[in-house]
Amino acid sequence: MLQLDDEHLAYLLALVADAPRKRRRRPRKEVVPPGALKLLGSLVQPAFIEGRYFDILAANSLARALSPGLAEGGNQLRDLFLDPAEQAYYPDWEAITECYIASLRQAVGTDVHDPRLIELTGELSLASAQFRRLWARHEVRKQTGTLIRFQHPQVGELVLNRERMSIGGADGLMLVVYHPDAGSSNAEKLALLASVDLPVTRDTQQATR
Repeated sequence: MLQLDDEHLAYLLALVADAPRKRRRRPRKEVVPPGALKLLGSLVQPAFIEGRYFDILAANSLARALSPGLAEGGNQLRDLFLDPAEQAYYPDWEAITECYIASLRQAVGTDVHDPRLIELTGELSLASAQFRRLWARHEVRKQTGTLIRFQHPQVGELVLNRERMSIGGADGLMLVVYHPDAGSSNAEKLALLASVDLPVTRDTQQATR
């Protein structure tokens, strides 16, 4: 008997239910609702809006200061697997990549013929042995609230809570917020980073090594 948790069982049932239907290849255009953009601009914590395939669709200035990979137009998967400079921000890089790939499997579900998915997974499969290994595991898991460690070139180690919230009326879009525990040294470091108001660039990171 298969020993499946609820998420793996739901994923398997969706695959079976979808099998008789003809799949249509269609591009997905992800548009951030104006209200979500207003909310993003009002947040004092690092925050950004990500799409179904972890594209950064919008980000506030403190998110960009936290990591250059959290800027609009970037893709978190591509940066995590292909960019050594971005990987250096995450001491727990291997565990984070496992989480992202399991979450990608869960988000995609049966829509495995989406052109965007084919393009992204094809690129990463060719360029990253770590991606190939994780993608082949077929693990399915939602991302939940958790702690993320950053190794920041300006303020050192930061440990922040990460929350992901669905955006109503925008299928697959998530608002991601990083926030420190109140009164902690991490809160002080984040406040310092916000006061500098200088987004880190790749050149800045290289210069600090």
